[in-house]
Amino acid sequence: MSATLPLANADAALPAAKLDVAPLLLVPLLMLAMLPLVGSFPAWVTLTVAGLAMGMMYFIMASGLTLVFGLMSVLNFGHGAFVSVGAFTATLVLLPMRGWLEMDSLLVNLGVLLLAVTVAMIATALLGWAFERIIIKPVYGQHLKQILITMGGMIVAEQLIHVIWGAETIALPLPTALRGAILMGDAAIEKYRLVAVAVGLVVFVAMFLTLNRTKIGLLIRAGVENGEMVESLGYRIGRLFVAVFAAGSALAGLGGVLWGLYKETLSAAMGGELMVMIFIVIIIGGLGSVGGCFIGALLMALVANYASFLAPKVALVSNIILMIAILLWRPAGLYSKMRG
Repeated sequence: MSATLPLANADAALPAAKLDVAPLLLVPLLMLAMLPLVGSFPAWVTLTVAGLAMGMMYFIMASGLTLVFGLMSVLNFGHGAFVSVGAFTATLVLLPMRGWLEMDSLLVNLGVLLLAVTVAMIATALLGWAFERIIIKPVYGQHLKQILITMGGMIVAEQLIHVIWGAETIALPLPTALRGAILMGDAAIEKYRLVAVAVGLVVFVAMFLTLNRTKIGLLIRAGVENGEMVESLGYRIGRLFVAVFAAGSALAGLGGVLWGLYKETLSAAMGGELMVMIFIVIIIGGLGSVGGCFIGALLMALVANYASFLAPKVALVSNIILMIAILLWRPAGLYSKMRG
């Protein structure tokens, strides 16, 4: 006695993936929770915008590394070198054109910054291409060797910066039009922080649309899941790896320029000093998740800003406390690999 089973409709739509909204609520809930603790609304606005701006800079620097890890499974401890090189390369434009930056014209100042950022991103993309071909390619799939050789690459890059630009720190003042703050009632919001927030949002939206709405994004996500299948369809996954690595390096260069202008001084070790922060962001967000990296960067910067105002001693370890709390809640980070 046999029973016939109904055949599934081949044209039936696949069930939509459920959106995990819990991590998305963390940033607004944190901001609202801090308002009564800070006590003053103007102070809360200033702290919040400053935290968002710093978080955006962290995201830009970390997003390239999380994308590289997500696609290529490469632990690149030399990522900080691209941050430093990007910032120093920008000085080749910013210092000779200092007179333009001292003009009280927002359009002129932004034009010079755009030129400097473009030069920095091209330089770091080319450096990333060479780094991947020469240093990374021989150690694919060997994580211990990747850590050692990429750390060595960062040390070499720092020494080359000393050779080219000298060992002294370089002053990098903000353009005239971006100095000072905008007053909103009693709240003071620095102009440069607003620019950093805007740039960070543009980068996030561009990455999100590229990964989720374009063919190249489809290939990247497919390559994460099954690189051999992508190869069998006739696509050169190796070239895709190189392009992603160069793009990640270019984003690090952009982040280096923004961070250098934020600090207003450059040193060859600035990239290495930021690597701890960058890795904490990636761990909190979930290895390989761009969306998780975005949320993690904002959380880390906001927590550090609020803590420095409410409890300065706690601020020294606020990043570690945040990371432990997130990992106790979600051991793999806010989002799983490449789903953010």
